[in-house]
Amino acid sequence: MGHYFLKNFKRGMEVKRENLSELEKRINYSFKDKNLLIEALTHSSWAHEGKNSKISNERLEFLGDSVLSLVISEYLYKNRKDLEEGSLSKYRAEIVCEPSLARCAREIELGNFLRIGKGEELTGGRERDSILADAMEAILAAVYLDGGLEVVRNVILELFKNIIEEVLEGLIYRDYKTKLQEVVQSMEIGKIIYELIEEMGPDHNKTFVTQVRIGDVILGKGYGKSKKEAEQAAAMEALIKLGILK
Repeated sequence: MGHYFLKNFKRGMEVKRENLSELEKRINYSFKDKNLLIEALTHSSWAHEGKNSKISNERLEFLGDSVLSLVISEYLYKNRKDLEEGSLSKYRAEIVCEPSLARCAREIELGNFLRIGKGEELTGGRERDSILADAMEAILAAVYLDGGLEVVRNVILELFKNIIEEVLEGLIYRDYKTKLQEVVQSMEIGKIIYELIEEMGPDHNKTFVTQVRIGDVILGKGYGKSKKEAEQAAAMEALIKLGILK
């Protein structure tokens, strides 16, 4: 099935209405303004190579980031009353991150519908996580603008259903410490230090509190049922403060 749509989205061809209809079926939403959907599918490389269009999905991506974050935040707030602010932030970051967005995009074969430039086409842009994640955010923004908050909420919760469940059940685990180490090394701003600053609760049910710092600058603080979990939570908060995670 994917090959059929990829063929119809050859470089230089306009978006076909039947292809738009197929994508609409996959996200379970029919656009009133098809131009919004076309814009969401248009990577900047398409415009840069002179495809008779100056639009790209970058502005929609900006909006979609906030729409997704709002919907997931609201869902977690209403459905997980047992979670404190730190845990809510942790789960939200895992759900709305680039790998999750790219996974959703692949599940609906979004890459086959994109308008991308020749250079991106030749270097595998249709399967690149960053391009897929950005396009997914753009699609969500387009749905929001076309149908409103309630509509996009339903679309998001259906598309992200499995990811939400897996994250809340602890089936998805991301190594924030390694990611933070990579970021700090690339910025050349010093050595990362993790410090256990507090242990709370009885021995059989302790909560560990750890902070991560560079020099005297505290980047983040995390809580966990083990020292390792607390360090991961601290690294995640640091990545959020640095703008790496949302």
